[in-house]
Amino acid sequence: MPTKPKKSTPVFVEEEIEKVTPDAEEFITFKRSHFYSVLVLLAFGVGILVGYVLWGRGATATAAVPAQAAQQPSGEVVEAPTAEPQFVRYDIPIDGYPSLGPDDAPITIVEFSDFQCPFCRRFHDETYRALLDAYPEQIRFVYRNLPLTSIHPEAMPAAVASLCANDQNAYWDYHDRLFSSETLGEETYIQYAADLGLDIEAFTACLSSGKHDDFIQADMDFALNLGVQSTPTFFVNGLAIVGAQPLSSFQQIIDKELAGELPQ
Repeated sequence: MPTKPKKSTPVFVEEEIEKVTPDAEEFITFKRSHFYSVLVLLAFGVGILVGYVLWGRGATATAAVPAQAAQQPSGEVVEAPTAEPQFVRYDIPIDGYPSLGPDDAPITIVEFSDFQCPFCRRFHDETYRALLDAYPEQIRFVYRNLPLTSIHPEAMPAAVASLCANDQNAYWDYHDRLFSSETLGEETYIQYAADLGLDIEAFTACLSSGKHDDFIQADMDFALNLGVQSTPTFFVNGLAIVGAQPLSSFQQIIDKELAGELPQ
């Protein structure tokens, strides 16, 4: 497990994200010091990027790869490498974070996400429930916060609101409401709390207390230290999937994982 990095705030520029993702898919670059492999695109379907997998390329890399120097998604169909991919598993802590599903589930999916991110919302609307329904009682789904505060002004307040709801054992219902909302703001957060029958006085006090700020900042620091640059980013039993991918992208990994076909 990596040592706790210094506090930092992610800096993202909307124009840069649009420029490097012409097909509206986001991407990720991991620090080379954390692994012996780099990302290779696996794409199928006309004009649609469906995911990335990690595979080995060298054992001597030691420096971080700058985002602008990394291979960027082009929106074109890219052939998969002919060599057998070597998956790299990352150690992503899950204890103490909001989770849904059995603690002993064979598949653990950790999502680093932002409640104001349109790609995160797309995943929630199109894939999230279908994924859980496809593998009943086989997935433990864990949510970790990565609010992109430089481009999403309500991402941090929404993350705080979700944890204030978690204090009253209403995290996942509240999580679903945040992703269903067209407009985020304090009035919305309080209305959702009222809709769920929460203690409004305690909830409102929590919003302004700052009690969850360090917890969220620690999530952000961990993700940035790992090299996560965009949301949503997922780790399926430690294997990375990037972007608002369809169900099939997750199934490719999960089915092989359940069958014991992937290296540990």
